[in-house]
Amino acid sequence: MHAHTDHSRHSHAHVHGASGRTLFLALIFTIGFAAVEAVAGWWSGSLALLGDAGHMVSDAFALGFAAVAARISQRPPTQRHSYGMGRAEVIAAMVNGVFMLAVVIGIVLEAIERFTAPTPVAGGVVMLVAAVGLAVNVIVMWTLARGEKSLNIRGAMLHVMGDLLGSLAALASGAVIWLSGWTLIDPILSVFICVLILISSLRLLREALHVLMEGVPPHLDLNEVGEAMAGADPRVQSVHDLHIWSLSSGRAALSAHVVLGDMANWEAVLSAMHQLLHERFGIDHVTLQPETPVKVLRPMFRRSPGSNRAS
Repeated sequence: MHAHTDHSRHSHAHVHGASGRTLFLALIFTIGFAAVEAVAGWWSGSLALLGDAGHMVSDAFALGFAAVAARISQRPPTQRHSYGMGRAEVIAAMVNGVFMLAVVIGIVLEAIERFTAPTPVAGGVVMLVAAVGLAVNVIVMWTLARGEKSLNIRGAMLHVMGDLLGSLAALASGAVIWLSGWTLIDPILSVFICVLILISSLRLLREALHVLMEGVPPHLDLNEVGEAMAGADPRVQSVHDLHIWSLSSGRAALSAHVVLGDMANWEAVLSAMHQLLHERFGIDHVTLQPETPVKVLRPMFRRSPGSNRAS
């Protein structure tokens, strides 16, 4: 015997649909400039500009992959996927993070080669193209920032942020080379930007893995939720087998067993639990099972007179 509710399925489908449209719009901006920057980087001999072009190519791939994942995540639950396909966006974020690591490694290896064998760089051309690229990246970042902040969107924004920083590096590199002729600034700035992107990529991968491993969402505390549930209604004696995990980015689920002194109170207690979890913790996908005290040997959270505590 259990009760289940999910108030947010339709709102999430609407949000994911908006995310898909945002990603496709960002993809158009990105892919339209990637080829131009790649040709300019090859012609000018600038590693920073080539690195920026590489970022834009990876951006196009990442945005396209994220947009497809956003569409897939809208599919309704089926007999084979009873929770739906919401985690497609989490998988896309992980793939994008891994792909970005590969891009970083490639640029660093090329930078090492440039340190030992510097090549001529056309600073003026680099500055011009990098300035245009910076403007394009600002537009794309602004477009993504207006959408939902899911792991999928954040994964796409990571690529765009790396590309924006790459444009800044290329612009600075072109200015230094144009003014002083010091070509080593080109690989130095490329490595610096790669370090920043590496930190963000590892953070994104860690969060995506946490969701896939069904960890408790970072903004929720298992003990706090359990104690709140145990104290939500005086007819609740204890709560045990409490589990909280993420169905997808930004969508938490909860299941628990609730011990009651009298099963006749279950409907009222269930309503109070739903209201508490929605208003205080933002959890709408809830599955609760009522039990009598004789069935429970080791409750996790017990109601005590005057206070709530974990037992």
